Amino acid sequence: MDAVWGGAELDLDAYLARIGYDGDRAPTAGTLRAVQRAHVTSIPWENLDMVLARPVDLAVPALQAKLVHGTRGGTCSEHTTLFAAALDGLGFPVTGMQGRVRLGGTAEIFPSSHNVLRVTADDRVWLCDAGFGAGPLEPVELADGAESAQGGWRYRLTRDAPEWVLHSWRVDRWLAVHAFTESPRYPIDFLVSNHFIATHPRSHFHGRVVAQRMGDDRLVVLEGTRLTTHHQPAGREDRELAPAEVITALADVFGVVLEDDDAKAVITALGG
Repeated sequence: MDAVWGGAELDLDAYLARIGYDGDRAPTAGTLRAVQRAHVTSIPWENLDMVLARPVDLAVPALQAKLVHGTRGGTCSEHTTLFAAALDGLGFPVTGMQGRVRLGGTAEIFPSSHNVLRVTADDRVWLCDAGFGAGPLEPVELADGAESAQGGWRYRLTRDAPEWVLHSWRVDRWLAVHAFTESPRYPIDFLVSNHFIATHPRSHFHGRVVAQRMGDDRLVVLEGTRLTTHHQPAGREDRELAPAEVITALADVFGVVLEDDDAKAVITALGG
């Protein structure tokens, strides 16, 4: 195991139970694919600690307490670090990487704040993006032009040296999701990027309640008091919630159950 990712510190049995995975543990591409899918569909993306002005702890024991034994989700940094620890524990070679969100090709340059993993399995190299919230359910081979159909979603990787660009098929065209380089990154780098998205006024997530959950045919997003369900291949439903209803939606839709004091603080942050 690689001490950088802390696989030895993770209760692997508890993690796999949390994501509902009871399959083969050999470090193969099949295992990698199944474990990422189980992780992404079981542990939601949410930033409630940012709203509660609570610092994020990326130490494996802290992530385990919150995301594995607790009833919470996490941010990109938390998901990616926990997933890296799990893959390390399973015997996969793991390298951290970072990139910039593209949002469909906008000309604006965003900070390098999104964290992903480079993983080797079956003599092939894979992009594992378990922390985007609205990203791939499964790994995508790190090869120019590689495409992957995952449930109702399609993804493609292209090379735009020195970057790789992940694209998602939306209705009738490919849209850029994010771009990253293969320069190695480490948990401390993830912590720095998390600090930016949690505290900087330009961050999309600063002071805003956000939760996301992916499935084979739908993406559910909570932003503030608006709950949106995106269906594949097309269609969406929007609901406006009262602040107190957000707490119910977090539990029923995302599986995020807050302590009473935290729930009250979130309601207050939403204007309730």
